[in-house]
Amino acid sequence: MLVTLAGFGGVVVARSVMSDLTSSIEVASVDSGGSPAPKPQGKPLTGAIDLLLLGVDTRQNQDKDNARSDTIMMLHVPASHDEAYLMSIPRDTIVESPAWPKAGWSGGSGKITEMYYHGSQRGQGWQGGAGLVKKILTQVTGISFDGVVVIDFSGFKNVIAAMGGVYLCVEENTWSSHYLKNSKGQPEYIKKAGYGGYPELPGAWVHRKGCRNMAAWEALDYSRQRYGLPKSDYDRQRHQQQLIRAMAKKATTAGVLSNPAKLSELLKAAGGSLKLDTGGYEPGDFLFSLKVLAAADLISLKTNGGTYSPGGRGERLNEGTMEMFGAARSDRLGEFVADNPEYLNPV
Repeated sequence: MLVTLAGFGGVVVARSVMSDLTSSIEVASVDSGGSPAPKPQGKPLTGAIDLLLLGVDTRQNQDKDNARSDTIMMLHVPASHDEAYLMSIPRDTIVESPAWPKAGWSGGSGKITEMYYHGSQRGQGWQGGAGLVKKILTQVTGISFDGVVVIDFSGFKNVIAAMGGVYLCVEENTWSSHYLKNSKGQPEYIKKAGYGGYPELPGAWVHRKGCRNMAAWEALDYSRQRYGLPKSDYDRQRHQQQLIRAMAKKATTAGVLSNPAKLSELLKAAGGSLKLDTGGYEPGDFLFSLKVLAAADLISLKTNGGTYSPGGRGERLNEGTMEMFGAARSDRLGEFVADNPEYLNPV
């Protein structure tokens, strides 16, 4: 999702071409559970930029209103627009949710990954789900998001495929909770309803240790694994950030960011899976404001210092993480990282 946005922002093209590139993106306001987008502002974003990035898991055996936001990231671009920071929210973080009446949700305590589901009911769809997650995280972090990006994992996989795969390194043999090895030795998607992937099923596909150019299905599947890994969801967060960095590198070296035709191919690959709340800005202006991502250093940060932080029926955000969010809120992440290098994720 991020590399697609970086691409559209990074290429300098005529406004008519930018309009064509963005015409198929579904844009709506998420602040009121799916209300119409406000009248577009004809100007680029200035100052620091904070985006909420959601990867939604709509599996083959699920209805579209039964999705969860399994990947939750926050992107901070400082006012200098010379770098960008990625921060992940653990899926099992316990949060207090306000009521979301249009979806029939009375509010309450639960895991952040579940909140997208609660907000999307009664026909509220992605706008309602993303709107509720955005409102909760604004309350938790104090960050006012300038925009929201939502992409279904199927569309994310298609974007990677359109790029010809990406180069990733597997640190240790990792079994898949989504694929089995069939009788021909090929990966086969698990279609069993309700299968959560734990414990390991006999014949589970194994991502073997080593570095290689991965096909789209393998890159996405590897980045989604948490079972059996030493730090579970924290290893997964790190792998997902590594995938985004790998995609950005591939797009840069393959000339995608300077070629409107190639960017158009990526958008078509994402299809209807890519949704945006641009905060009331014209999609073209919003994406052009993100041109910094095409050239900026993308810095990955660890939530909770990369270690599980138990709290209630899930986990909590520790004091250091709240300080990190506070630094983002006041646009001082560079200072925070300099003082707390242990929050940097390895590349």
